[in-house]
Formats: sequence, structure tokens, C-alpha cells
Amino acid sequence: MRVKSVVYTRQRKKKWFRRAKGAYATKSTRWRMVVQHLQMSMRHMYRGRKDKKRDLRAIWIQRINAASRAEGMSYSRFFCGLKKAGVVLDRKILATMAAEDLPSFQKLTALAREHDAVKA
Repeated sequence: MRVKSVVYTRQRKKKWFRRAKGAYATKSTRWRMVVQHLQMSMRHMYRGRKDKKRDLRAIWIQRINAASRAEGMSYSRFFCGLKKAGVVLDRKILATMAAEDLPSFQKLTALAREHDAVKA
């Protein structure tokens, strides 16, 4: 007996068409265009998830640099001093402290300056 795959094909295609809903022109109505559009968009989504991490790290570094320069210290000297002091805080936490909790960031800057002055 011959098995017809109409039902399963329709189910599979409906899933793709649902994801393409809202796309411009025939990219949401024609099967071939839907597949091409969604494959490209999935590539962009994958790449975007990787780029997001890179972009956030760059933003954190800029924020830390701005706050440490306001305290009279460059970013590299600040981080060097923190490492010598044995402070283990990541850039995300430091950027949040620089934006929201300035007194504690100033204490860290003073600590970094103190340990950076001692050339080890």
C-alpha cells in the first residue's frame, strides 16, 4: 500500500509558514521564498547571539574606562592594580558598580592605585 505524505508535509510546511508570518511580500506566502528567508534569518540570529557577547563586553570596558578616568586612572592601570590586589570581579560587575554604586567603585580605584604604585 502506498503511503501518502500529504498530511505530514502540510504540518511541516505550516510550521515554517508560521515562523515567516509578518515577513515582507512573498517571503511569507511562497514555500521556496519562506525557506530561503528563514534560513538566512536563522543565520543572522545565530551570528547575533555571538556578536551580542562581544558588544556587551565592549560596553562594559567603555564604562569602566570612563569611571576610572574620572578618578584619574586609565583602564589598563586600574585593571593591573586590581589584579595585583587580588580582586576577582568581572567586567560586568565593575561596569554596574561604576554606573550605580560610585562610592564602592572609588574604593576599588583607591585600592588599585595603591597596589599599582608598588611595582612588583
